[in-house]
Amino acid sequence: MSKPRCFATINMREINCKFKYDNIEILTLNIKYPIVNTYNNPCAEEMINNQISMQVDEYFEYAANTLYNQAMNTYTDSLKNNFPFHGYDAYMEYTITYNDNCFLSLYTDKYEFTGGTHGNTTRTSNTWELCTGENIYLYCFFKHYTDYTHMITQEMIAQAEENLKENPLIYFDDYRDLIIKNFNPNSFYMSPNGITIYYQQYDIAPYSTGIVESTIPYAKIGWFPSC
Repeated sequence: MSKPRCFATINMREINCKFKYDNIEILTLNIKYPIVNTYNNPCAEEMINNQISMQVDEYFEYAANTLYNQAMNTYTDSLKNNFPFHGYDAYMEYTITYNDNCFLSLYTDKYEFTGGTHGNTTRTSNTWELCTGENIYLYCFFKHYTDYTHMITQEMIAQAEENLKENPLIYFDDYRDLIIKNFNPNSFYMSPNGITIYYQQYDIAPYSTGIVESTIPYAKIGWFPSC
C-alpha cells in the first residue's frame, strides 16, 4: 500500500532592517523566508526549519557585519573624496519550486548591490524528503552507476544549442566547455516537470543573461516523485 500524498504548508516571514552610520542609512537588508509545517511529522519539520533558520541567521550576520563594515568604509571614503554615496542593498528570498509527493524543494537568491553599475545575485537550493526531513542530493534521482554528470551536461549543451537558435548572444562563445567545467551537483532543484539545473551569473553566460536554468524532464531521468 502506497503512502498518502504528502506536502507541507508554507508560511512566509519577512525581516526588514535599515543600518545607519553617522545618522545616514548605509545598508538596507530584506529577507523573505519560509516556515514549514508538515503537521504529522514534527521531527522532519524541525530539521527543515532549523536548516532554513541557520541559513537566515548566517546571512543576517554576514550583512550586519561584513556588508555593514564595507558600506561604512565606502561612505567615509566618499566623504573624504567628495564622491556621491549609494547605499548598499542586501536581499535574500526563498522560492518554493516543488511541494508535493513527499518532497519539498526550493531555491534561495541572494542579491547584493554594493555600488557600481549593477548588483549581483547568487543562488543556492535545497531539496528535502518530507517524511524524514533529510536532504536529497542530485545522485539520488539516478540509478546506481549512472554517469549522471555526463548525462546532465550533455543535456544542458543540447538545450543551449536550441536556445542559441533564438538568441545567438545568450551564452559565452565557449559555453560548451563552461557547462562542463562549471557544473555543480548542488545547483539543482525539483520542479513540477523535472529536475532544474542552474548556473550562476557569469558561469556560462554574460550578466545580461542572468542565472541560466534548464529543466531535465523526469521521463528522461527515469525517476518520478512519489511517496
